[in-house]
Amino acid sequence: MSLRVGYVGLGLMGKSMAANILKAGFPLAVWNRTASKCDELVAAGAKAYSTPAELASQVDVVFTNLSDSPDVLGIVFGAKGVAEGLRPGSIFVDNSTIKPSAAKELAERLWKEKQVHALDAPVSGGDVGARNGTLTIMVGGDKASLEKVMPVLLAMGKKVTYIGDAGAGQVCKAANQIMVAAQMVALGEILVFNEKCGVDSTNVIEAIKGGAAQCWTLDIKPDRLFAGNREPGFKAALQTKDLNIVLDSGKEFGAPLPATAVNTQLFQSMVQCGEGDLDNSAVVGVLERLANIKIKEPKK
Repeated sequence: MSLRVGYVGLGLMGKSMAANILKAGFPLAVWNRTASKCDELVAAGAKAYSTPAELASQVDVVFTNLSDSPDVLGIVFGAKGVAEGLRPGSIFVDNSTIKPSAAKELAERLWKEKQVHALDAPVSGGDVGARNGTLTIMVGGDKASLEKVMPVLLAMGKKVTYIGDAGAGQVCKAANQIMVAAQMVALGEILVFNEKCGVDSTNVIEAIKGGAAQCWTLDIKPDRLFAGNREPGFKAALQTKDLNIVLDSGKEFGAPLPATAVNTQLFQSMVQCGEGDLDNSAVVGVLERLANIKIKEPKK
């Protein structure tokens, strides 16, 4: 029998991920604070519920995709929250990016209070990966539960990797965000450097993509920036939130993160300038202001 799936949190990523679950043939229940965000999925065959608790009582596995640790803990353990509706043997999966310590706390509480296994399963791949079902998913928690929900995860992503015990998936996502931030800042520095030196960035990017600098960021982001498109695939405000999680976790575990600290300041500057809703690659704008230039569209 096909798993009955519930999805809570239908933002930029969650809505597309839930849509792919539905397309894969799983019966889908949905809930979102702004109820109208459920409409498109309901029209495609999902069923909307009035509270997270009601949703959880009707499904075998509940997914959440929310902004930060307090949001997840509130939706799960708050009044009419997910935990109220969970039954022993249900599975809880969190696609949010939250603190590893919060993921561990959530898993321990759900097992102690509800006999429910929790998986922390943050994702990477941005809005494009969410729409196309090609996300990378990193998982912490009970391995047997992962095997049960694997078909659902594979409806959303192309690669699912088991990292370790509860919280390990979030440690992996934090590591991912260290690299993503470094790449976005490096791309911005490259473009500003080229502009200052009077060299066409198109040629530079094309050249270095073929060498040791090759990465997803160089493959995907330059053309968007050259076209003046700084709309979000992944919002800078969320990148900043994730980096704060990284730094907090670094302090908690005693890991030195000097370069990440600098990159976090650059993203914080974006948010303070009202640019938090732009793409994380738009951190180039902070560097443009520092250099008193604007990167130009390359010559045709």
